[in-house]
Amino acid sequence: MAQFDYFVVFAEMRTGSNFLEANLNAFDGMACHGEAFNPHFIGYPKQDAILGVTQTARDDDPKRLLREVRKASGLNGFRYFHDHDPRVFDKIMDDPKCAKIVLTRNPAESYVSWKIAMATGQWKLTDAKSRKDGKAEFVADEFNAHLTALQDFQVTLLNRLQVSGQTAFYVAYEDLQSVEVMNGMAAWLGVSARLEALDKNLKVQNPSALSDKVSNFAHMSEALSGLDRFNLTRTPNFEPRRGAAVPTYHASTSAPLVYLPIRGGTEDRVIDWMRTLDNRAGTQPATKLSQNDLRDWMRAHSGHRSFAVLRHPLSRAHTVFCTRILNTEKGGYGGIRNTLIKRYHLPLPEVVDASYDKVAHRAAFAAFLMFLKGNLAGQTAIRVDPDWASQAKIVEGFAEFVLPDRLIRDATLAQDMAALTLEVGIDDAPGLPEPIRDSPFDLADIYDVEIEKLCRAAYGRDYLMFGFEDWMPA
Repeated sequence: MAQFDYFVVFAEMRTGSNFLEANLNAFDGMACHGEAFNPHFIGYPKQDAILGVTQTARDDDPKRLLREVRKASGLNGFRYFHDHDPRVFDKIMDDPKCAKIVLTRNPAESYVSWKIAMATGQWKLTDAKSRKDGKAEFVADEFNAHLTALQDFQVTLLNRLQVSGQTAFYVAYEDLQSVEVMNGMAAWLGVSARLEALDKNLKVQNPSALSDKVSNFAHMSEALSGLDRFNLTRTPNFEPRRGAAVPTYHASTSAPLVYLPIRGGTEDRVIDWMRTLDNRAGTQPATKLSQNDLRDWMRAHSGHRSFAVLRHPLSRAHTVFCTRILNTEKGGYGGIRNTLIKRYHLPLPEVVDASYDKVAHRAAFAAFLMFLKGNLAGQTAIRVDPDWASQAKIVEGFAEFVLPDRLIRDATLAQDMAALTLEVGIDDAPGLPEPIRDSPFDLADIYDVEIEKLCRAAYGRDYLMFGFEDWMPA
């Protein structure tokens, strides 16, 4: 009796997953069906279906595709990335008949490879003659987000395997060039076929050293110098357990205050206020801290206070809609926006121009609120982004490290911040920056009872847990 009914390759972009898939498909009796649960396509771009299951059918019932993969002839599987449909993740992880292959790559290498692919538009290489040259520009905040996403997912995988008593076949990017490793993987999967040579179609796109591939390599070296090297290589084996979002906290260097951001429109205003406060002492708030760094800060700042800022769910959702979904420029979520249009039929304009009026804005925002209801309930293929995750869940995440001393309301932010600063001995705190108005329309321009009702349906727990009443214009 076969040990496994199907398999999954846990990987990420630019980790060599296409090459691994090509070699898995070279084994007689095996078939890997691409990114089967990518929310933006099924299997591969421009493909319509996998094993007779269309993208629409998969989105309606993702477990249907799992069943088809499981019962297909031979040993079938697919690639799964951290931002693929979360509705199938628990089913995969809890099934001991699903073989888990975990593919990893040095995050610095995968980040640089991704940047070069973005710059050149070349995501695969089959002939060196068609190779496009390009260099990556290292951006520290962008890399930190990349690293955090990879590490968080690897820690989740490792923990789920541990608590369920399962094991995975770990393979590094460098191992992909070994036919012996590929054959060992086949043996572990219970497949009798063996390869004599690796697939020759796909070529390594950027084989040179990092120093030759990064335009600002000196800056990259300096930015990464303080990182634990184990977090940059074998993250599945060495990555420690982490708090929810400690690197995003901002600790004042001139006052005993630490800010725990809840994304969704208020954080920039508070961070700017903290910078102004610390600038008077010639310093800047400390951020991107490890848990140990923050504990050291707490020990050095007796009487410290931590705080977070809650915002009315409706005004928060409207800001996120304007800045992340409606926005087609920098800061917008272009990929999610396109999927919301194509798969969830949100009436979003291609461009926001004079033809986009209040009526169109209200209709688009109402559709977004309806999408959020399903998304927060785990009923969509798109990730629950921190920008629109429920505030109750975010505060629960804070508890993994520290609960905030104060949950301040955005509506009374100025008064509450003044009281908080007085409490820690600051009687001349700077004023808060003015809030940035939503664009192209304010919430007040489109607000009505139906909009409030849709928001309550999506964020019922936030309304209940934090006592929010119906939204009122400031």
